[in-house]
Amino acid sequence: MSASHADSSADTGARYSIGQMCEEFGVTARALRFYEDERLIAPQRVGTQRLYSERDRARVAWILRGKRVGFSLAEIGELLDLYDLGDQRRTQRQVTLDRCQERIEALTRQKADIDETIEELEGFVRLLQDNSED
Repeated sequence: MSASHADSSADTGARYSIGQMCEEFGVTARALRFYEDERLIAPQRVGTQRLYSERDRARVAWILRGKRVGFSLAEIGELLDLYDLGDQRRTQRQVTLDRCQERIEALTRQKADIDETIEELEGFVRLLQDNSED
């Protein structure tokens, strides 16, 4: 996985401190450093200070959205890396769409399993309550 800045055309030159990023995204500095260690983002270093670009901001937004919907950081990194293929993000969009569809299907199956288990438990509770009245 790589957070290279090969495609800086979308980078306006704006830079954000780690504090600004933490506030904007509701994450800790430790989380941002972890994403950097995992090569998901690549802030510019000025001495000991990290300066985040628009690209880093977009990648953090992707990371957080991906985590919310249940993707692993490895999966998120794979999707992020597809941005740099130079095909106007067609591959990234299609692979992301496919992965989201797969995730929806898996969650739908899980939901059905959970609903079935709840029904089974409710039936068992009713049986136990009916037997306790005897």
